Amino acid sequence: MDRLAWVCLGSALGGGARYLLSQAALRLLGSSFPFGTLAVNVLGSFLIGLLMHVGLETTLIPPMVRIFLTTGMMGGLTTYSTFNYETLGLASDGDWQMAATNLAGTVLACLAAGALGLATGRALVARLAGG
Repeated sequence: MDRLAWVCLGSALGGGARYLLSQAALRLLGSSFPFGTLAVNVLGSFLIGLLMHVGLETTLIPPMVRIFLTTGMMGGLTTYSTFNYETLGLASDGDWQMAATNLAGTVLACLAAGALGLATGRALVARLAGG
């Protein structure tokens, strides 16, 4: 039961962070494109790559903290379901170019951010190991 409580707490914090980041993106960049959703998915992809590598390859992140951060916070932060809904909405409105841009931008940016997070985690682990 302790794990579930930590996942729930992390999800609440991640959801709050998603809301704040999305609102900031809306204020800064406008509503012509779902920038907030793209930003949280890219950030979440980077962070989960980093956290999982460091958490699984070192003792720096204890298992319960890793579950709190990844399943909880990153689960609450990332918004694939919202991405899907917004992309379908753009397509339904006939804005196929924006729908395709959102699809390609999200997939490519999240893959790149995930790879960067993994590489950052590897570099951090190597540096901590003295290599």
